[in-house]
Amino acid sequence: MIAAADFNIEKVEHSKLSQTNLENIPFGKYFTDHMLEVNYEDGQWKTVEIKPYQPIMLAPSVAAIHYGQAIFEGIKAYKNKEGDAFIFRPHDNFRRFNVSAERMQMPPVPEDIFIEGMKMLVNLDKNWIPDFEDHSLYIRPFMFSSDEMIGVRPSDNYKFMIILSPTGPYYNTPMRIYVEEQYVRAVPGGVGYAKAAGNYGAAMHATAEAKRKGYDQVLWTDAFEHRFVQECGTMNVFFIIGNKAITPDLSTGTILSGVTRDSVISTLKEMDLHLEERPLDIEEIIHAHKSGTLKEVFGTGTAATISYIKELRYKEYVMEFHVDQWKIAPEVKSRLNQIRYGQAEDKHCWMLKL
Repeated sequence: MIAAADFNIEKVEHSKLSQTNLENIPFGKYFTDHMLEVNYEDGQWKTVEIKPYQPIMLAPSVAAIHYGQAIFEGIKAYKNKEGDAFIFRPHDNFRRFNVSAERMQMPPVPEDIFIEGMKMLVNLDKNWIPDFEDHSLYIRPFMFSSDEMIGVRPSDNYKFMIILSPTGPYYNTPMRIYVEEQYVRAVPGGVGYAKAAGNYGAAMHATAEAKRKGYDQVLWTDAFEHRFVQECGTMNVFFIIGNKAITPDLSTGTILSGVTRDSVISTLKEMDLHLEERPLDIEEIIHAHKSGTLKEVFGTGTAATISYIKELRYKEYVMEFHVDQWKIAPEVKSRLNQIRYGQAEDKHCWMLKL
């Protein structure tokens, strides 16, 4: 256990907030006044520091740069109309963080460092939470190997940090998505279920090619047959077909178990929509579109929240959707936002009050 005395807090003399316009702020570009940093050395976690946001000094030989032992999470904090600050489902992200740590042969981060440290940090910078629609404070916990040694092995030393970034919508408009059938994101037995930094680096080439074709993101398919849909860029994906909501299942270990995904599943069930988690063939999706039963397609994620997909392309077949006529995705987004902003009862106890 980390005692309260093991938290060192150094506050900034002057906040940057007065020089920052929080309305329509781009995702991930601006950061708050403070950050959390703690080192893992000699088999134990050391003193937790909350200090002014600043660069970190790293040796050129630091292991994470060379061998990719790095993981992260994405969490959001919101304010209700009374000005109280809440964090959305941080314990779920804490558990997933340590699942990623185990897969990447990294030490687990104790709950009192992850959760209590996050609460202290967000409470210190809670004035940075924007008061605008679809805005929030993005919380980025991350950990990387910090051995100053070149050698392919798990490190002995690690650095865990949390930084905060006020943000608006990740995607401002409905997306055009290209179904990827050459490159793959993950394979069974790999690290697809972990939130490992390398997963995102490996996805950039395929995403860049899709953007050159005029699309915003890719919808990944399975590694063997390129038939079964997986994730959509940085998001899980849902399809409304007839009176059912279908999302790819997690059984193969190739898809990230999204916290927003789980929240959407709970919300869809509360809306009395039949929910199926199962393998979903792209040909089934095309058949549903041709028959007129494919009603909506949307992505879900912490950064993206609920993102509408207005076009889906597989080979030369293009599926277009009239998002202004949708009913399900807007209702899901509205219900989740009402909980996040304190406008509806939090029956699931998702919001952690500071």
